Amino acid sequence: MVFIFGAFAFFILYSVNRLTTSLCIQKEIPEENQEKVFRTINILVTILLISSYVEILFT
Repeated sequence: MVFIFGAFAFFILYSVNRLTTSLCIQKEIPEENQEKVFRTINILVTILLISSYVEILFT
């Protein structure tokens, strides 16, 4: 179960980072602000993945 969810989480984070890169290019976000955007999005997605894992684990 852990390995399946780990692979799923890796795929989700990779996909979200690709979409974030596209967003930064499309909206012409400056390089200085891109780091903050990536950090914020990655933290929020990680929180969602952890909470979904905990929910699956305890149901």
